[in-house]
Amino acid sequence: MDYTKGSEAMKRKRAKKMMLWFGIVSLSMSFAGFTSAYVVSSKREDWLDNFEIPQAFFISLIIIIISSVTMHFAKRSIQDQKARTGMILLWTTFVLGLSFIWFQLRGFDEIIGIFGYNPTGPTSNITYTYIFLIAMVHIAHIAAALIVLLVVIYNHFKQKYIKGNTLGVELAATFWHFVDILWIYLFLFFYFVR
Repeated sequence: MDYTKGSEAMKRKRAKKMMLWFGIVSLSMSFAGFTSAYVVSSKREDWLDNFEIPQAFFISLIIIIISSVTMHFAKRSIQDQKARTGMILLWTTFVLGLSFIWFQLRGFDEIIGIFGYNPTGPTSNITYTYIFLIAMVHIAHIAAALIVLLVVIYNHFKQKYIKGNTLGVELAATFWHFVDILWIYLFLFFYFVR
């Protein structure tokens, strides 16, 4: 396929999608580095083999999966010119994203309050420090995705996604699905790699 052919708009669209995918690959490599360091550190004598995953992390997993579904249908609704449905689903996805962050923070409270481990200091443990670090970096990416989602909501309100011009929604949905899949991976990683 010759990527130099096509209109300027098509070339820009391909370039923006490619830039997003480069970013996604780069972020994936960062989290691969975090999880590799976690595996290497699990050989330490002070590593907790029987640590518990906070109950709030299970709830946040369900929320993030539901948010991927609402984002998928938001994109489809906007592409099908169902503006009202698209807007409702975008706002639903946004609220679910905020809920995800809230439950992550509740999970941190559980680690500190119930399990008795802090991220740093004399009551810290390397196992939970890794969990705090990796989850916080992921929360930062969810926050970025929420900002992107607000831009999409604003543009949709301004009726910029008409006549097949839905690139912004497509890019936002791809990024949203990426951060969702990333948390599913991280959750399963924490659950199975001890």
